[in-house]
Amino acid sequence: MRNLIVSEFLTVDGVMEDPQWTFQYSSDEQDQFKFAELKAADALLLGRVTYEGFAAAWPNMLEQTGEYGEMMNGYAKHVVSTTLTEAGWNNSSLIKKNLVEEITKLKEQPGRDILVFGSCTLVQSLISLGLVDEYRLMVFPVVLGKGKRLFGDGLEKQGFELVQTKRFSSGVAVVCYRPAKN
Repeated sequence: MRNLIVSEFLTVDGVMEDPQWTFQYSSDEQDQFKFAELKAADALLLGRVTYEGFAAAWPNMLEQTGEYGEMMNGYAKHVVSTTLTEAGWNNSSLIKKNLVEEITKLKEQPGRDILVFGSCTLVQSLISLGLVDEYRLMVFPVVLGKGKRLFGDGLEKQGFELVQTKRFSSGVAVVCYRPAKN
């Protein structure tokens, strides 16, 4: 069974919205981590807003992003949206209803990890439905004080098991968690 992995850029105070604040902390270590993560996957699950941003950007970034860009453009992309009528970016399909059923089917298909980037509203739904197998949180040493948070209001209490930590010379830390088994 494939794993659904939520991979997010977060501030220390949990904000994930509009991650322009990440650029000043760029490093080769982070790039290598994100490359290995993408290479271990073969599909993306995205909400509409993130999908539209990626679909506008990634097809035009092949020259500067090389193999990473090829993977982003070539992988299957599953877009959760009730408003989109079509998904025109290469290898994209829509999920319009029955989120639990459709995600369960994706996880049961043969293949590697399914990654979720950004997509705050979708991720909060996935968390509420118990569909996330792992969280990879890249925490940046900055506090914004406002913005959409990964674990927003209304989510139920949930425990986690720490799987891995990494620290980069930029001060960015990666913490990987799995939902705790009760």
